[in-house]
Amino acid sequence: MAYFPFFVDIAGADGLVVGGGTVALRKVEKLLPYSPRLTVVAPEIRQELEGLPGIVLHRRPFLPEDVEGRAFVIAAAGNRAVNCDISRLCRERNIPVNVVDNKPESSFLFPCLIKRGSLSVGISTGGDSPSAAIYWKERFGALIPEGMEEILDYLARERLAVKETVPQLKQREAILKALFAACMERCRPLTPQERTEIVRKLEEKS
Repeated sequence: MAYFPFFVDIAGADGLVVGGGTVALRKVEKLLPYSPRLTVVAPEIRQELEGLPGIVLHRRPFLPEDVEGRAFVIAAAGNRAVNCDISRLCRERNIPVNVVDNKPESSFLFPCLIKRGSLSVGISTGGDSPSAAIYWKERFGALIPEGMEEILDYLARERLAVKETVPQLKQREAILKALFAACMERCRPLTPQERTEIVRKLEEKS
């Protein structure tokens, strides 16, 4: 059965990563662009994790009280028994938990992620084929312009401006759709002159 792709704001959320190895590092690197507050607990922690800003590190074994008050937990301890114990503790407390390489013990999965500014694309096969998820990540990623972050920032400003100045819903939708299409065609935000010309042509058609 497929997993429903909830998109959750985790900025400032208190997350726990149990484990300090390569897998834990990969999970942390995926999470950091979304600005959670992360705590890493492990007896041994990779040097790469030590260099990441804004992470609290505890060099010690996992304790059950570590999960208390967490918004989410990643179990990457490198020990199946410890990971399963973390999963049980989290499920008892209704804390979302991802147990690496153990789908049945996880209440959420990590997708393959494409992030360009405020655009996030998550690709998941429900754990059935990570290779397939990577395949589609590479192909979808190649379709996204390099300037997508700037385009989205521009379109966000235009959306506010159009909502304030254009009262009719259908007209607003037509303008925003045309501005988006023009940005994608040029792979960049529009100049004021380009924007004016596009809106003028729409007005002439209506």
